Amino acid sequence: MSHDIFFMSPFDAHTTDNLNTSARAGRSAHPCLPELIEGHDGQGFALITEGDSLYESMLADIAAAKVSIRLETYILAGDEIGWRFGEALVGKVQQGISVRVIVDAAGVMLWGSQQLVRFMLQQGVRVELFHRWHWRKPLRYNRRDHRKLLIVDDQVLYLGGFNLHRENSRILVGEARWRDTHIRVNGELARDAALLFDIVWKKKKHWRARRGPVISGLVPNHNHTCRQDLHSLFADSFESAVETVYVTTPYFVPDHRTQRALKSAAQRGIDVRLLLPAKNDVWLAQWASQAAYAELLFAGVRIYEYLPRVLHAKTAVVDGTWATLGTANLDYRSLFINYEVNLVSRDTHLCQELHSSFMDDLTYAEEITKRDWAKRPWNRHVSESIGWMARRLL
Repeated sequence: MSHDIFFMSPFDAHTTDNLNTSARAGRSAHPCLPELIEGHDGQGFALITEGDSLYESMLADIAAAKVSIRLETYILAGDEIGWRFGEALVGKVQQGISVRVIVDAAGVMLWGSQQLVRFMLQQGVRVELFHRWHWRKPLRYNRRDHRKLLIVDDQVLYLGGFNLHRENSRILVGEARWRDTHIRVNGELARDAALLFDIVWKKKKHWRARRGPVISGLVPNHNHTCRQDLHSLFADSFESAVETVYVTTPYFVPDHRTQRALKSAAQRGIDVRLLLPAKNDVWLAQWASQAAYAELLFAGVRIYEYLPRVLHAKTAVVDGTWATLGTANLDYRSLFINYEVNLVSRDTHLCQELHSSFMDDLTYAEEITKRDWAKRPWNRHVSESIGWMARRLL
C-alpha cells in the first residue's frame, strides 16, 4: 500500500484562499508559485512511464555521480529494487561521494525496509527517517514525506510518482506492474530540487520560488503558505481553462473548491476528463472517489477508469499549454497534510507529451456514463457513503 490512509487529517478543506491571480497565466503573487511563461525550456526533459526504464536510468546517473547524491522517497522497499539502489548508494559512498537519503519512516515500516536502512547506515550512507514516531510529538506522525526526488551532482533531477519497489517492474511482476509517470530533468530545476531536499534535511521551512518569469518550476508544500499555493495551483488552472482539462490521479478525493472548479469548467463547455483507477491499492480511497462521481457527471465532467493495472500517475494538462506532474494526488492528504512536490510547466514539448500520454491511456480505459452510474447496485451506494465519510482520513 503506497498511500497511507490511516492517519487523521487535522486540516479542514475549507481553509483555502480564493486567489485573485492565476498561476496558470503566470501572474503569481504567491511565494511558492513560479511565474510561468510559455516556451521551450531546453532543460532536457525526458518523460518516463515504465519502471524498469526509470530504474536503469536512475542507477546509471547514480553510477556516474562525481560529487553528490540526494535521494528522497516515500518507499524504498526491502525488495530487489530497493536493494539495488541501496547497494548502488553504498558503492558511491565508498568512492568518496556525498550520499544523503531521506525516506519516510512509515514507508520503511510498511514496506519492510528496516534491514536495508541499517545496511546503508552501517556502510556510511547518511539516512534520515522522516517523522519517526515519538511520544512527545504524536501528531507529527500524521504528516508523511510523500515526495520522490533524486538529484545527482545538482545537475540531474528525477521527479514523479514512482516509488522504489518491485510493483513498478515489468521484469519482476509482468503485465500487472503499476502505471506511473516520472520525469528526468537537467539544469536549474535540479538545483532548485537540491535546495528543497536540504530544507527537509535541515528541518527548515522557508522557501520562495525562483523570481522572474520561467517556463518550468517546482512547487513544494512543506509549510502552510506552500500548502495553500499547491492547492491553488490545481484549482486556479481548472478555473481559468478555456478548452480542455485532463487529469490523471490515483486517489481522487476532491475538496470543495477543487470539485467546484471542475464542475464549473465543465458547465462552461470545457472538455473536462478525469482518468482514475479501476483497480486501486486502497479500497477506501476508491469508495471516496466514487462518491463524487454522480455530482461531477451531472455537471458534464467525463470520468474514465483505467482498466489494465493499478494507476499511480499524477498529472494534469490544461488547454495543452499548462501541465503539472509530481507526487501530489488530488486528495486531502496530498493537498493539506503530506510533504509533496510538483513540477509545473508551460513547456510546449512537455505539455504535448503529457497530452498525448493522457489520450493514449484513455484507449485502455472505460468511460463511466451518467446512465450506467445511475444503475449501479445499492451496495455501491453504501460503500461510497462509507468512503465519503472517511475522506479526511485518506
